[in-house]
Amino acid sequence: MALRPPVPDVRDRTVWDAVDGAAILAEAEAVLARPAPVLTATAWARTFRDGVRTDYEDAARALRERVTLLVLAAVLTGEVPPKPVRFLDGAIDGLVALAEATTWCWAPHDRHAAGRGEVLADPGDPFLDLGAAEVASLFAWADHVLGPHLELRAPGLRRRLRREVDVRVLTPFERVRDWHWLGLDGDAHNWNPWIHSGVLAAAVLLVDDEERRERLVRLVAEGLEHYVAVLPDDGGVDEGVAYWWHGACRLLECLDLLGEAGDLPLPAELIRFPHRMHLGGDAYVNAGDAPARLPLAQPWHVLYRWGRRLSDDEVCAHAVSRAREGGRLVWPEAGLGRALTGLTDPDWRTAEPGGTWLAREEWLPRVQVLVARETAGTARGLTLAVKAGHNGERHNHLDVGSYWVAVDGVPLVADVGQPTYTAASFGPDRYRAWPLRSEWHNVPEPGVTQEPGEASGARDVRVELTASAATLTADLAGAYPGVPRWIRSVRLVRAPHPHVLVTDDDSVRPVRLRHVLAGDVELGDGEAVVAGKLRLSWDPRHTTAELERRPLADPLLRASWGEHLDRLTLVVHDGPARVRLERVR
Repeated sequence: MALRPPVPDVRDRTVWDAVDGAAILAEAEAVLARPAPVLTATAWARTFRDGVRTDYEDAARALRERVTLLVLAAVLTGEVPPKPVRFLDGAIDGLVALAEATTWCWAPHDRHAAGRGEVLADPGDPFLDLGAAEVASLFAWADHVLGPHLELRAPGLRRRLRREVDVRVLTPFERVRDWHWLGLDGDAHNWNPWIHSGVLAAAVLLVDDEERRERLVRLVAEGLEHYVAVLPDDGGVDEGVAYWWHGACRLLECLDLLGEAGDLPLPAELIRFPHRMHLGGDAYVNAGDAPARLPLAQPWHVLYRWGRRLSDDEVCAHAVSRAREGGRLVWPEAGLGRALTGLTDPDWRTAEPGGTWLAREEWLPRVQVLVARETAGTARGLTLAVKAGHNGERHNHLDVGSYWVAVDGVPLVADVGQPTYTAASFGPDRYRAWPLRSEWHNVPEPGVTQEPGEASGARDVRVELTASAATLTADLAGAYPGVPRWIRSVRLVRAPHPHVLVTDDDSVRPVRLRHVLAGDVELGDGEAVVAGKLRLSWDPRHTTAELERRPLADPLLRASWGEHLDRLTLVVHDGPARVRLERVR
């Protein structure tokens, strides 16, 4: 089984000298001028001591990104002794630093350390997680593309890289066949393709024993089947658009590397999910754990390549447009293998933006998300997104019945998004984090808040799509304990006067209708204007309004929203619970 990636090594100067690497070289120069990140036991142990996991994980990510940049720079320049080899030496130093780290596992994932009641990893008892897979992939691609020059400059390093990957990743992968992330119980999620992608790269690029390599590849293909089996046929991903890149996209990359060996049934709709969740610019429907503004540092070339393969012009148009908006072919922070495959793809290097992907409406029945626009083909005007679903989804927030309203592609009735992860983010205390609670989503509060669990979900979900309107109606009572019935209807009306109408048909009074608003809010009698662009109006005879400001200290939330968000709570005392939203003309 001769599986080789379509990426030549550093000696093929006809390929590498044709790549415009000016931006990468400038970034590599900048990182060389800074001290390399240091991975410390104290930072790793903070997960167990005070719940802070980012101290270590940020440093580990920064070190991987530093090595990625320096490997790319060494390849682009073709540095080789006896000429100066600054980038090559920097890459070697970073690879050795990672090789000498006690663990590649991120502390919250290391069940072995937790089981021992210890706050330090044991190098003799490695745990195969996302962090380990990331380093294995980095080592594999660095060895593949830079190997001949590593042999010249640092004889013995390639043997060291292989040994570390074998001990920390390949051998545990072979010996333990019930890893929780395999999804043997039917609960396969992004960990499955994410880790398999690192194992596969290591097997294909680092394992010389043909029999073992074939066995590893076969195990990867079998493992990926568990993930493919749970993919819905409408292409929806309940983990959200941010995790699409770590789950579904990595599946696509595995299939690219497997070639004919990766004969897995793939829903063609899967590649359409990112652009179907697009609101405009960098804003996407960010249900679950996702930032409101999707970073541009994604492997857009993978999406483009599969769009071409499946003859989907909308997928291609979205990928090219978003990538070119950032002025980059690739983003090294997305990973070394991804950067290498993007830089050496001639079709991607010459792809030009063009075409549209913004349909009049998109309805994904499996994840129960509706996205509807005032006008097809453009983000101008009103865009509505509304979610039914349930509260047992992966990376779930308590958001059954929540909705988004964007004006000209900018979300003004918004989802707070993912806060910085802590040790509690995936445990029993997950919903103590305020951005995850229903009180901070655009949902009703009929005397109680929503509860977690798959049983807490929408019932009798119906969607009506016509040229003039798009409507989602659902009974949300299942998400609220003790509430027998709660019918919410969210409707985008396109003509003659475009607006969104949200109606809650129930018998509970008073009821609080929550609205998270992004932008300065002017509160008046029976109305609120957000950012001077969107007006929310209600009947002031039956409803009182409360406006509060939430200062944001979390760096992830500040990156999306700035210093604060506002929450408008409409307390309906009697009469209809109805809110109208329209653009300020």
